[in-house]
Amino acid sequence: MIARYMTPEMRALWSEERKFQTWLQVEQAIANAQARLGIIPKPAARQIARAKFDVRQIEKFEAETRHDVIAFLKSVESSIPGKVQYLHYGLTSYDIVDTALALRLREAVTLLLDEARLLLRVLRELALRYKHTPMMGRTHGVHAEPITFGFKVLSWHQELKRGIARLEQAKANVGYGKVSGAVGSFSQLSPAVETEALKTLGLKPEPVATQVVPRDRIAELLLACALCGAGLERIALEIRNLQRTEISEVAESFAKGQRGSSAMPHKKNPITCEQISGLARILRANVIVALEDIPLWHERDLSNSSAERVIVPDSLSLLHYLFRQMLKVITNLQVNPMQMFENLQASRGQYCSQRLMLSLVKGGMPKDDAYRLVQSLSFTAQERSCELAGVAAQDKEVCRFLDKNQLRQVFDLKSLLKHTDYIFRRALK
Repeated sequence: MIARYMTPEMRALWSEERKFQTWLQVEQAIANAQARLGIIPKPAARQIARAKFDVRQIEKFEAETRHDVIAFLKSVESSIPGKVQYLHYGLTSYDIVDTALALRLREAVTLLLDEARLLLRVLRELALRYKHTPMMGRTHGVHAEPITFGFKVLSWHQELKRGIARLEQAKANVGYGKVSGAVGSFSQLSPAVETEALKTLGLKPEPVATQVVPRDRIAELLLACALCGAGLERIALEIRNLQRTEISEVAESFAKGQRGSSAMPHKKNPITCEQISGLARILRANVIVALEDIPLWHERDLSNSSAERVIVPDSLSLLHYLFRQMLKVITNLQVNPMQMFENLQASRGQYCSQRLMLSLVKGGMPKDDAYRLVQSLSFTAQERSCELAGVAAQDKEVCRFLDKNQLRQVFDLKSLLKHTDYIFRRALK
């Protein structure tokens, strides 16, 4: 991932230095377990516990061996005095690589969850602040029926809450390692080594490993990331639409000294939300690659390795960045309740068309007749730029089934939003 879209925490986590640190951590945990079980001498485990590596040296060795784990081991061996035959004893490369990857994946998801929970709290506060602020609900981009802005934000909040649950589940499912040898059959290792070493590392043993931990675990995590990204894009897209000049109900904050266009000084563009929308597409695309990485030849091949070096750190880093960007947007979001009300009024009461139709049906008019009548009255109100209530009050057919008091109730805005409190109680219980 390019530096522009990486947070400092993720940059450190996915650095080469950190990768080799976790590889060494796993090697040391396994060596300690083997020593405790009497498989290797305890002095050898103590030497391995003090071992080090050098990233530049590893790069030099890999250029020769064309094998990153062997290059890593050669560098570690050079830091161990005396005999080094018990380093990586009985292991295969992916006993180290996959187990170490699980450690970093778990840490990465912890970082994601920290940011997601911050955003969840801010969305909750925003929803409650505008719980009773009426605005026009839109379907197909066209005025439909009234909602409140808090209700809209509450929907975002609930989706993120589900996303957090998915990340938590994915975190549990990537917390598996393997120390079971070349094809996962423990031919050269005791299962007790795996149990002991993984317990030290805080991981669970993969129940049935091949040479690798099955890749559905990683695919599940990247899918959870993509779903969170899609949820963030949903928020971003709505803000972008509501910031359009002809709507102007919300807007991203515009910092002092910021410029919206190199050509048009008046411009204030929703650039952060547009950025979120664009980057969320990468998260979705990476899921396809993760799914393709699940089927491998027999007990393993190498086709997943190169792809995972890109999609895993990129997806986790991007989502962390997107959470942080969205937190800035929501924290500083400019909300315009007056414009919301003006846009609501611009509908001239046509948002009550369903209620008018149902009231006529309840009064005894056949539903199809009621639909046709209210549709005609609504179109007339649109053409004349007048209130639907006034047009309806002058229609003889309407007056046959509804009196003035009933018509007044039909066009009461507050009653259309009477269940808002119930929705909030149900969502936030």
